[in-house]
Amino acid sequence: YPLKFIPNARIPAKVEHHPKQIILLTCDAFGVLPPISKLTKDQVMYHFISGYTAKVAGTEEGVKEPEATFSACFGAPFLVWHPFVYAEMLAAKLDKYGASAYLVNTGWVGGPYGSGKRCSLKYTRQLIDAIHDGTLANLPDSEWEEMPVFGLLMPKNGIKDVPREILRPEDAWKQSGKSAEEFKKTAAMLAGLFQKNFKDFSDKCSPAVRDAGPRQQ
Repeated sequence: YPLKFIPNARIPAKVEHHPKQIILLTCDAFGVLPPISKLTKDQVMYHFISGYTAKVAGTEEGVKEPEATFSACFGAPFLVWHPFVYAEMLAAKLDKYGASAYLVNTGWVGGPYGSGKRCSLKYTRQLIDAIHDGTLANLPDSEWEEMPVFGLLMPKNGIKDVPREILRPEDAWKQSGKSAEEFKKTAAMLAGLFQKNFKDFSDKCSPAVRDAGPRQQ
């Protein structure tokens, strides 16, 4: 499929500068992760090493219920070295070029697969625009709040046309008629899956990166 078939494609497909923003993409079918999170350097390394997403019905043969899956650096079969080596390379580039990093979740809001709903593509596009046009970078620290358990920074208020409750998973669950206890139980379950997966890599990771993952309360 030649690039010239794509309208407005950049040919040749390269630029003379390094990216100003890094986006890690996931699809959380459990409705726990925020649609947009601002990551610290250690969180970038943790989530890059984790490589979390979820398999859902219709994406792979035989999958009928949401299933968490982890692929180190989002490409485990192709890694030669320990994932921490690649994570350190990424962190060094972020430091050198002053790039910010975000975790974008295109998965479910207001509940898990089956009871919640997929985050609207319209909202995801607006959040990506907010990353690229500086809207998120210009938000003061006071406009970000740490999410319990996962420690991710999520916006306190709506971004562009994306409502506040969409950006805050527990609020989205409550708005759809579910309880805070249901959300916390699901968040704890997903946190446990992250922790179990990370045991395979933690021995060679720094304490700061190990501590950047979810914490059971």
